[in-house]
Amino acid sequence: MSTRYLSGSAVALVTPFREDSSVDTNTLRKLVQFHIEAGTDIIIPCGTTGESPTLTVAEQSEIIRTVKDEADGKIIVAAGAGTNATSEAVELAKNAEKAGAMAILSVAPYYNKPSQEGFYQHYRHIAEAVSVPIIIYNVPGRTGCNVAASTILRLARDFENIAAVKEASENMSQISELLEERPDHFSVLTGEDSLILPFIAMGGDGVISVAANEIPSLVKELVEAVKQGNLEEARSINRTCRNLFKLNFIESNPVPVKYALSRMGMIEENYRLPLVPLSAKHKQLIDHELTALGLLQ
Repeated sequence: MSTRYLSGSAVALVTPFREDSSVDTNTLRKLVQFHIEAGTDIIIPCGTTGESPTLTVAEQSEIIRTVKDEADGKIIVAAGAGTNATSEAVELAKNAEKAGAMAILSVAPYYNKPSQEGFYQHYRHIAEAVSVPIIIYNVPGRTGCNVAASTILRLARDFENIAAVKEASENMSQISELLEERPDHFSVLTGEDSLILPFIAMGGDGVISVAANEIPSLVKELVEAVKQGNLEEARSINRTCRNLFKLNFIESNPVPVKYALSRMGMIEENYRLPLVPLSAKHKQLIDHELTALGLLQ
């Protein structure tokens, strides 16, 4: 049995809003049940797919408490709790832990472009402030900077509760270094649905997935097939999912996936500015793919 707590198929959960932009907690509860029934291993509200930059601290607490209550111990509840000011990231992490999060996903500081020592000190302060496992979220395409493998490994060795990285760099050399040199307790998860197959074949532990919002069972099956060495089955599942994996990023995440979920009858298509609804031409592409997958209501 693996000593790693965080593995398998994790969903980067969307935040359902009502037309007045308030959090729709009733729909949120339905989404939690959907993931429990689908066998999702970890549910992660309040991440960037959950439009975290536009959530208040009070809303973050409400969402985490709601998800934790509805999960009722049937699924691991992690939570997004990061920002680019270290003191605020610490407070968000403490707030998430207090609200019941069993782990915390903390995005690398964006825009201010810290040095590698700056990244280390940022995560050191968070690790020392909470007791739950911390997932470093490295997503250079959004943050404008890369947390080097050497820095991630240093943090993993120095702090027992720095338990995983969501690696969304698409840098296979960096991914290899993380997988080959990590300590035993440390999970390496991909943040790219399109890389699930090669990533786990290299020894990765799982995925934090956007597509799991729409097709949680298929994402779970893909992860398990690769882990079990059933590569022919994995390639078949990957072919089925490949277009949706791409279409979910045809515009800024989570706009496409929230549109898809609205067409599946699961949420209302509401966003918070500066995000706006999907363009008409892209709606047609997603409608076509949802029809092909048998998901259109």
